[in-house]
Amino acid sequence: MCTSIVEVITADGMARSGTAKNENEWFNLTHAVVAYDHARHALLDDAITLDFVNSALPPGARAAAELTLESAKALHAALGKAIAEAEIEEAERAETIEHARQAAVRAAQRAAA
Repeated sequence: MCTSIVEVITADGMARSGTAKNENEWFNLTHAVVAYDHARHALLDDAITLDFVNSALPPGARAAAELTLESAKALHAALGKAIAEAEIEEAERAETIEHARQAAVRAAQRAAA
């Protein structure tokens, strides 16, 4: 029985498909599709499927995965941790840049005085 559980988001990034002629053949992403339905390839009844696609390219230009529900939960947790740590890193980077900008402004003001 089909579940009709499908989420589609716009995506900005790169992916490599199994049809790539060499390991450097990557394509730009436009969308990511997350679904829960019958597995097509994995030996599972149902699976969380992840498809990374570029809608302007042929259907073979996709990177896909079929995961058990437990594996998808572990991936979700890992993504959450990595995202939280990346946000801290980005905030620290922005703060460092702002401090450097302010120091440059002060130095320019002192030089002009």
